[in-house]
Amino acid sequence: MTAITRIDPRHVPVLGTIAVFLLTASYGSFAYTGFFSAQVFLNLLIDNAFLCIVGVGMTFVILSGGIDLSVGSVIALTTMISAALVEHHHGSAATAIPRVLAIGTAFGALMGWLIQRFRLQPFIVTLAGMFLARGLCYLISIDSISITDEGYTAVSQMRLPIFGQGASITVGALLAIAMVAIGMWIAHGTEFGRTVYAIGGSEPSAMLMGLPVARTTILVYTFSGFCSALAGVVFTFYMLSGYGLHAVGLELDAIAAVVIGGTLLAGGVGYVFGTLFGVLILGIIQTLISFDGTLSSWWTRIVIGALLFVFCLLQRLFEARKIRG
Repeated sequence: MTAITRIDPRHVPVLGTIAVFLLTASYGSFAYTGFFSAQVFLNLLIDNAFLCIVGVGMTFVILSGGIDLSVGSVIALTTMISAALVEHHHGSAATAIPRVLAIGTAFGALMGWLIQRFRLQPFIVTLAGMFLARGLCYLISIDSISITDEGYTAVSQMRLPIFGQGASITVGALLAIAMVAIGMWIAHGTEFGRTVYAIGGSEPSAMLMGLPVARTTILVYTFSGFCSALAGVVFTFYMLSGYGLHAVGLELDAIAAVVIGGTLLAGGVGYVFGTLFGVLILGIIQTLISFDGTLSSWWTRIVIGALLFVFCLLQRLFEARKIRG
C-alpha cells in the first residue's frame, strides 16, 4: 500500500498505457504462434513510424492546451511536393527533403502566429489549415505520382539488422525513435518544454510568471508542422508516391495515440514517452486482428474507440481528483 501511495499522480495515465500495452502483447504471445518475436514488435514501429513522429508534435500541441487538425493534410502535401520535385522537376531526395521540411515548418508557424496574434481558436485555424493543405495537393495533381528516384527507393528498401535472428528495422523507424528521444529532451530538459507544461496548466498563471507565452505558442505549432513534414518524408519512403488522399484521417489517429498515451486533453500533463506506447497500442491492435484472420479490419476502429472512451473517463476522474486535492 505504501508503494502505491508514493506513485506521483501525474505518472498514473502513462503507467496505465504501458500496462495496457504489456497486457495486450502478453495476450497475443499466448494466443498466436509466432507473435512473440523481435520482428513482429519491430514491425509495430516500422508500420507506424510516421504516426509516431506526428504524435510527438501533437503531444506538445495538446500539452499546451491546443489541437492541430492539419497534420494529415500536411503529410499529404509533403508527399505531393516531394513527388513533383523529383519526378516532374528532375530533383533528388537531397534537394526535395529540406524544401518540404521548410514548407511544413513554415506552415505550422503561420498557424501558430494566427492563433496567438488574433487569439483564434486552434480548432478553427488548424481546420482551415487542413483544408488548405489538402486543396494544395490537388493543385499539384489530382492523380497519384509514383516516385522512381534512386535515392528514395534506396532509403525505402534499406534495412538495418538488429537483435540478430534476421530481425531488421527501417530508416523511418529509426527517425521515429530519434524524434521520441528529442521530444523527451525538449519536454523535460529545456525552458521551452517547461513553458509548454505551464501554459497547458494555466495560461494566465504562465503569463503572470513572466514566461514567454506568445513565443512558445507559435513555436509549439511550428514544431508540430516540422514533425508533420518529417512524417510526410517517412510516409514518402513508405509509399514511394505522392497523393492528395494520403493520410486521410491521420490527425484523428494522432490525437487518439496521444490521449491513449496518457496526455490530458485539458493540457499540462503528459509525456512523449507515453505517446510512443499509444502508437504501439494502435499498432498491436491491428497486428492482433491480422493474426486472428477472421475479424474485419474495422474491428481496429471499434477497439480504438472503446479504448479512447476508457482513457477519456480515466482522464476525467484524474482531473476531478486533482481538483479535490
